Amino acid sequence: MRNILLCATFMLLSLVAHAQQALWGSPSLLSPEIHPDNTVTFRYRAPKAVRVQVTGDFLPQGQVAELIEVDGIWQYTTPQALHPELYSYSFIVDGVKAYDPNNVYLIRDVATVTNVFLISGDRASLYAINDVPHGTVSKVWYNSETLGLQRRLSIYTPAGYETSNKRYPVFYLLHGMGGDENAWLELGRTSQILDNLIAQGKAEPMIVVMTNGNAALEAAPGESSLGFAPPTINLPKTMEGSFETAFPEVVSFVDKHYRTIRKKDARAIAGLSMGGFHSLHISKQYPDKFGYIGLFSAAITSDRGGDSPIYKDTDAKLKKQFAMNPKLYWIAIGKTDFLYQANTEYRKLLDEKGYPYTYYESEDGHIWKNWRIYLTEFVPLLFKK
Repeated sequence: MRNILLCATFMLLSLVAHAQQALWGSPSLLSPEIHPDNTVTFRYRAPKAVRVQVTGDFLPQGQVAELIEVDGIWQYTTPQALHPELYSYSFIVDGVKAYDPNNVYLIRDVATVTNVFLISGDRASLYAINDVPHGTVSKVWYNSETLGLQRRLSIYTPAGYETSNKRYPVFYLLHGMGGDENAWLELGRTSQILDNLIAQGKAEPMIVVMTNGNAALEAAPGESSLGFAPPTINLPKTMEGSFETAFPEVVSFVDKHYRTIRKKDARAIAGLSMGGFHSLHISKQYPDKFGYIGLFSAAITSDRGGDSPIYKDTDAKLKKQFAMNPKLYWIAIGKTDFLYQANTEYRKLLDEKGYPYTYYESEDGHIWKNWRIYLTEFVPLLFKK
C-alpha cells in the first residue's frame, strides 16, 4: 500500500509540474535594459553563435547593429538615447531571425512578429497605461447580409459608459492592408491613447469602432472559423468596393446596440493606408454620414476596383461631400512615405476645387510610429462643440 501511495504521489507531482511548466521559464538575462539616460542594452545568450545582430525601428530603416560576445553573452548598447516611443526589434543569429527569449512582449503586424519595448515620456506617455479612468474594449460580432458573413468588430467605450445614460459620438477607425480589427489596439495603442487624452481633457469621450477591412474575412487570423490560417496581405475583397458597400451595416449595428448620437456631426471616420483609402471613398459615397474624415498615409487609388460604382463619378461625389460642409477633412503623410506623391496629387485636386482640408506632415515613412502620432493629433479635433 505504501508503495502504491508513493507512486501515486510521484505521478501527481509529475502532472502538476508538467501542467505548470511555464512557471519555471523565467528570463535568464535582462533584455532589453532601458537605462536612466534612455540608452538601451540588448542581450542574447548564444555561446556557439558566430554572429548576432539586432534590427528594429530604433535604427535607421534597413540597418542592423552588431552585438559583441563576452563569455557566450552577446550585447549591444545604443550609442545615443532613444526618443520616447514604442519600439519593435528582432535579433538575427547567424543569418536567422530570432525573438528575444528574455522579453515576453511580442506584437504581430500581419505575418511579422517582433519584440517590443516602450520608452515613455513626451507623446509616448499617451501610449502607456497611466493612473487614469480606463475605458472598455469589447470584441463584438455582427451579421453582414451584404457580405454573407458574421463579422467581428473591436469597440472601445470610454470610462463611465456602463454607469451612465449618456449618448456618445462615434469614431470609426480603419486599419491598413493585411491588418484586422486588432491592429489599432495592439499596434496603435488606441485604448491607451483615448484613455489618456480623455482624462487630460484633450479629447471628448467617444466610442471607437475598429472594423476588419478585409471583406472576405470574419475576423483576425486565428480568431475565426478559418482557424490558424497564415496571415497575408494577399486577400480578396479589400480595395474593390465590397467593404465600402457594406459599411452602412456597421453604422446601423453600432447605432442599434450602443448609446450613440445618431447624426453626421457626431460621427468620424479615419484610417491608415488601405484604411485611409476606405475612409476617403466611404465618406464621399455616404456624405451625410460622417462630419469628420481623416486620411493617414492614405492610398488614393486602387487597381482592384474594376467596375465598382464606389469609385465612379469621384468628382461629382467630392463636390457633393464638400457642399455638405464636413467639420474636418484631415490629411497626414510622412515625408518619406511611398504614398507621398499620391497624396500630394490628391491635395492638388482638392486645392484646385477649393475644397478645405487640414494637412499634417511628419518625418519618416509608412510606419506605425507615424500612425500613432496621427491618432494623437486627430482625436483632439473631434466632436468639439
